[in-house]
Amino acid sequence: MSDDVRIRLGGEEYVVRRDGDDVQIGRRVGGEVTWLESVDGGLLSGPARDALDRGDASDEALLTALRGVVQAEVERGG
Repeated sequence: MSDDVRIRLGGEEYVVRRDGDDVQIGRRVGGEVTWLESVDGGLLSGPARDALDRGDASDEALLTALRGVVQAEVERGG
């Protein structure tokens, strides 16, 4: 079983997964994942980390965290 959590956000499909203490965020396009960012898992709120651990792609705390990372990527020009 994969520990990847797939989340649809703004018409895009993202993949979020733990990598040790970090959280990796990628965008899935055509079956391939482009990893956008790796962030310290401690920067996510407790509820967002809990949702990731449960694999709950509909949890608002996890969605809010993902939106923040995606927005930072956009602002950097990614």
